[in-house]
Amino acid sequence: MRFTFQRRRFSDLSEQEVLALAISSEEDDARIYRSYAQHLRQEYPSTAAVFDKMAVEEDQHRNLLIERHKTRFGDVIPLIRREHVAGFYQRRPVWLLENLSLETIRDEAAAMERRAEQFYLKAAARSTDAATRSLLGDLAAAEAGHTDKASGYGQQHLDEGALNSEEKTKRRQFILTWVQPGLAGLMDGSVSTLAPIFAVAFATQNTWTTFLVGLAASVGAGISMGFTEAASDDGELSGRGSPIKRGFASGIMTTVGGLGHALPYLIADFYTATITAIIVVFIELWAIAWIQNKYMDTPMLRAAFQVVLGGALVFAAGVLIGSG
Repeated sequence: MRFTFQRRRFSDLSEQEVLALAISSEEDDARIYRSYAQHLRQEYPSTAAVFDKMAVEEDQHRNLLIERHKTRFGDVIPLIRREHVAGFYQRRPVWLLENLSLETIRDEAAAMERRAEQFYLKAAARSTDAATRSLLGDLAAAEAGHTDKASGYGQQHLDEGALNSEEKTKRRQFILTWVQPGLAGLMDGSVSTLAPIFAVAFATQNTWTTFLVGLAASVGAGISMGFTEAASDDGELSGRGSPIKRGFASGIMTTVGGLGHALPYLIADFYTATITAIIVVFIELWAIAWIQNKYMDTPMLRAAFQVVLGGALVFAAGVLIGSG
């Protein structure tokens, strides 16, 4: 995961930089919508027309922002983009379009507009210029309208039993704040600690030493992952929620993932402890696959294959190193 020490925080940006960021973001979003439209035009011409119109409106927003910047700060617009600001949610690369379904593209567009609305509301709250504040507020309202447009069109393709908007928003926030960081931590703790724990186990065949190494690796990895998750994004713009919550979720689950196959080495008999630890490893890997399937909509077979294959490779590396 990336640290944000080389990026600016939103709270540190000047009003000119906020306007410049808004201009570049509107330009990027217009390009994304045109890419969506081009991808969908042959099979879903009506949806493509919606995205064409949204792209034109993003161009209009950009022009309004440029005029406001010229009025207040002149013609030279600072170069600042999403990737320069900590916590600014990154858009999905457009070259992944071919792998996205109609429903996924609709959801992506709605999520883009929700984040843009949140950005403009926060930017408006910081502005000290009445005209700029008014423009940013109007743009926030316009982005909210885009969210309704993207979601509204997609409702034609949803079953009657689909979750309502409020439930979907609540579920999405839960996944962003707790599930994603926790899953990343569980995967890191369960997989990355396999090699050192089993290497020590087979090298020494001493259960107490193996337990101490596993405990140290698990706690150390948990602290590292928790700190990294909390420092990577303050959640102000991305909507991922409190960095403290995400840090705790990632750190605790990393520690739990490592301790799962370290605790069996409290058993004095080496072979009994090792067999128990291997059983625990398989339970951990299947739990990861189940979480991916339930919350990330990853097909169960694919999720199981990925985590079991990765875990088996790391386990084998540890056994080979320890046996050597």
